[in-house]
Formats: sequence, structure tokens, C-alpha cells
Amino acid sequence: MSKITHISGMPQWNSILSSNTYVVADFYADWCGPCKAIAPVFEQLAQQEAKPGRLSFVKVDVDAQQGVAGKYGVSAMPTFLVFKNGSVTETIRGANPAALRAAVTKAAADAAKGPGRASTAFQSKGHVLGNAGGASSSSSATTGDWAWNLTQRRGGLLDTVVRFVALYVITLFSFDAFAAARESPFNVNKKNQ
Repeated sequence: MSKITHISGMPQWNSILSSNTYVVADFYADWCGPCKAIAPVFEQLAQQEAKPGRLSFVKVDVDAQQGVAGKYGVSAMPTFLVFKNGSVTETIRGANPAALRAAVTKAAADAAKGPGRASTAFQSKGHVLGNAGGASSSSSATTGDWAWNLTQRRGGLLDTVVRFVALYVITLFSFDAFAAARESPFNVNKKNQ
């Protein structure tokens, strides 16, 4: 008997996330060769490590469940996401059996420590939105100062226009636009290495 649940919709997905401490999700596509290659490893890990209420294994067909895949920004297959109490703790992109085994082993060890997910009480302190204590050092400059510095940096206005166009082209043709822009040599916030 398989210990892997195939997700058929968002309500089922939300139910599994809320009723398990850990969930290991395999985002795959039927046409994906690497997905088929790593499927036996995922099945074996599910058979060995699945524990009701503590550690659950699910498969999400990205073509059939675009809402679930889109919610987590899945853009490559296979992508494995490890959730703890509903939040992503680890991401493995590609058919990497060693990384998948390590992530599942880590989750299984942590899941074995405590009780299964029985309550919906908050497990963390949460996040603080805004900044009540005044401006932080990273955002102390006003918008006008930032714009002026941008036009005066390196080559002035021409350099700014060239950087803008280059970043636009780089992000337009990449799968992960944010990461591409962040790592681009045209990023004005990137430290020279």
C-alpha cells in the first residue's frame, strides 16, 4: 500500500498541511523525465519514514494542480518542498536523491521528537510587520536621496538608464526573475566581488 497521497485540489492540500507536522511534497509533471527517474526514491522514503500526523508524503501534478504549484512558485520539475507546520523549510530543485534523502531524514528525526499535529496552536512567535521604532539603517535615506544617488553613481544618468534596460532584459528572459536581477552584474545594490 502506497504511503503517498496524490493531491486532487486545494482543500485536500490545506487539510494535509494542517493535519501533519511535516509534509514532503513532490511537485512533478507526467511528461518530466527526471521526475520519473527520482520517483522510486521518493516512494522508498515514503514507505520508510511516513508517520500519520507527523510526516506525510504527497505528490502534486503541476499541470493538474496549477493553483497549488503557483502558490509556492514552483517553476522547475521535479521540485521537492519540505513543510513544517505549514511553512516551507527546505526546497530541493531537480532530481537530487542525496539532497532529498538528507531533507527527509532531517524531517523524520525532528518529527519523531514531539507529538503529532493535534492542535492548531501557533508554534512560532510570528512576524512583525512595519517598523514602529523608526527608520532602520538600511532604509534611512529618503526616496529623493536614493534617486539622486542613483543618477550620480558611476556614470550618472546614462549609467542608470543602461542598468535599467539591462536588468529588464535579464529578468525578461529568465525563469526566476528576482534571483536573476539580484545576481546580475547590473544590480546597483550588489557588492563588487
